[in-house]
Amino acid sequence: MAKNNKEQQEEPLEKKLWKAADKLRKNMDAAEYKHVVLGLIFLKYISDAFEELFQKLTAEISEGADPEDKNEYTAEKVFYVPPTSRWTWLQGRAKLPTIGKDIDDAMDAIEKDNPSLKGVLPKVFAQEKLDKQNLGGLVDLVSTATLGTKEAQSKDLLGRVFEYFLGEFALAEGKKGGQFYTPASVVKLLVEMLEPYEGRVFDPCCGSGGMFVQSEKFIKHHQDHYKNNNSKKLSLNPADYISIYGQESNQTTWRLAKMNLAIRGIDSSNVKWNNEGSFLNDLHKDLKADYIIANPPFNDSDWSGELLQKDARWVYGVPPAGNANYAWIQHFLYHTAANGQAGFVLAKGSLTTKTSNEGEIRKALIENDLLDCIVNLPSKLFLNTQIPACLWFLRRNKQQRKREILFIDARNLGFLKTRKNLEFTDEDISKVASTYHSWKNLTPSPSPNGEGSYTDAQGFCKSVSIEEVKALNYVVTPGRFVGLPDDEDDFNFEERFTTLKMELEKQIAEEAFLNEQIKENLNRIMIKDEK
Repeated sequence: MAKNNKEQQEEPLEKKLWKAADKLRKNMDAAEYKHVVLGLIFLKYISDAFEELFQKLTAEISEGADPEDKNEYTAEKVFYVPPTSRWTWLQGRAKLPTIGKDIDDAMDAIEKDNPSLKGVLPKVFAQEKLDKQNLGGLVDLVSTATLGTKEAQSKDLLGRVFEYFLGEFALAEGKKGGQFYTPASVVKLLVEMLEPYEGRVFDPCCGSGGMFVQSEKFIKHHQDHYKNNNSKKLSLNPADYISIYGQESNQTTWRLAKMNLAIRGIDSSNVKWNNEGSFLNDLHKDLKADYIIANPPFNDSDWSGELLQKDARWVYGVPPAGNANYAWIQHFLYHTAANGQAGFVLAKGSLTTKTSNEGEIRKALIENDLLDCIVNLPSKLFLNTQIPACLWFLRRNKQQRKREILFIDARNLGFLKTRKNLEFTDEDISKVASTYHSWKNLTPSPSPNGEGSYTDAQGFCKSVSIEEVKALNYVVTPGRFVGLPDDEDDFNFEERFTTLKMELEKQIAEEAFLNEQIKENLNRIMIKDEK
């Protein structure tokens, strides 16, 4: 028993909170419940931060401080929380049947006093299907966590809780969850490979903002880079090095992104929303980004391609109206600066497809020396799909490795976190990222950051000339080049899906025919019996 108690005490705060919050969910759909829980967590965070500064200002009243002056909070980059929105006031009303309306009103009041949060906070607490007793229990539960004080912020407690909850909700939602959440280890791999040390970072399908959060973490974890390079701007604040730009078509997901960034003090003024999306209504038309990091929807057939046949973005060929993959690639390139880079996730079918002009577009990208690296990913990495995936890296104005492409096969990396979900370890991420950096930078010998010189590794990585890729008809599956079986790596999901769909439709038709036959025979028997 003592051992169990010890294990329970050592359980991380985010896991403990999740278990208790999930019990209070009852029969509520995870897609709706996430806005309830994450909204409350956000409210607790800003209330904690406000309360800490409020107490400090109260103690300094004799020196002229005013604890109700909004400017005092703005100066310290703390959100001002009006009296009826403060956590202590709401917690005192947790057992009342009006608690839902009280919280909605609190969210409204906070938005009025903090313009950067306008239209962001969820007002979903008064809805009838949300049991008010459970909501009161949730308020009491969140009250047990201190999230917004300076000490809590230094430990990134809220960041950990928010990220953990986003991941758990994505798991609970299944396919829908993948629309707002990219698994953390995939995001980390993309960012570690692109190395966004300084410049403009853009994600035109930004979901809940994970790419931006990881870019900020990257800067904090690589302070030695700035010291070693005698940077003029030596700062712990990532905003001194990068500026972020984003767009999201789902408004509720955009709200999650705005909250996710606000809790970390990341300026999200250039993270935009409209329901038309990046293709039809590009809100950053003139942006040329230094780094583009994205996970667009796989094989999206509903992207309004038929309306954009003559779009200026299609420099390398018109993408098919029935699949957005190559539209996304060219959208990314359109927004990539003269010396910029792009790293993004795509369905693996994008490496082999030759239908509807996609093969010609891929050929043009390769011949124009824009393709830098392809990484083959293992299955079970993504929560929302079983479609095999890969990472593409594009680079404009290559200074080194001209007319070469690096192929990495990472299918043997990662570990099963659950029966259905695989994750990369930090060592896996380091292995892939350092291989890419050593290759890209032509590292001749072990470098200060631990990267060694690049060499091809059978079954893992190979540097290939464009002429070699041309000889294979511009198909860019890593297995063909690194030495893994072609049949395993050339699996075409779309082709296989179509075949399975036809087989299923045939089976359904046969079963329907048999069911009709059975009904007819039963009717005949019943009629016969009646006679």
